[in-house]
Amino acid sequence: MSEVDKEPDAAEDRPGDGTPRKRPGLVILAVVAAALVICCCSAALGLIISWSAGLFHPSA
Repeated sequence: MSEVDKEPDAAEDRPGDGTPRKRPGLVILAVVAAALVICCCSAALGLIISWSAGLFHPSA
């Protein structure tokens, strides 16, 4: 078989079809980064609330 006989895969990017494909690795990385940001922000908010409630102040 020559390369002329081979048909292009459906998963390949075809120039000119107008639909951009997202790379799965980048999507997974974006989801993980978003989850880390949400976790860090909620932990910081919890610490701020605890601090303002006096949970970290030494009891006298």
